[in-house]
Amino acid sequence: MVVLIDKEISEKQLEQSKEEYDEYIKIVVDVKKEVLTLGGEWHADGEKALLDNGSMQGDLWGGGVNLETKEIDFNSLINIRSGVNESMEVVDAKVRSRMSEIIKKKLERWL
Repeated sequence: MVVLIDKEISEKQLEQSKEEYDEYIKIVVDVKKEVLTLGGEWHADGEKALLDNGSMQGDLWGGGVNLETKEIDFNSLINIRSGVNESMEVVDAKVRSRMSEIIKKKLERWL
């Protein structure tokens, strides 16, 4: 299940976001609006939810978090953008830092 988070996440929302992969949660972050989605089978599910919520494509970046190891990754197919980010991995250090900051803020109790 995809959960849209604009404040700190609740225990219920965290449990809902773990339905697909248990301890690993896919995350899509809007680095401008500081909102994100958790969960879903594909990053594209979270991407669509954010676009439907008014986010701009260029502000959305995908990754994930392993709740067991507390590791954040920055790897997703939605990150591939011709001329901007030629890899599944977010290569821009500023974008990675911003993503990490937002993820840690929203998931503070669990990271």
